Amino acid sequence: MAKDPVCGMAVDEQKAAATSSYKGQTYYFCAKMCKESFDKDPEKYLQKAK
Repeated sequence: MAKDPVCGMAVDEQKAAATSSYKGQTYYFCAKMCKESFDKDPEKYLQKAK
């Protein structure tokens, strides 16, 4: 299971609603809205996750 970097929800990589690649890593999202938010400002969500 992956963790949606926007909302923190656990996401099954095989059933993710959306994915995004950033700096060579793939991120998985529970919903397209989370992907859209991430794509606008990935660093905001990656800093929050640390």
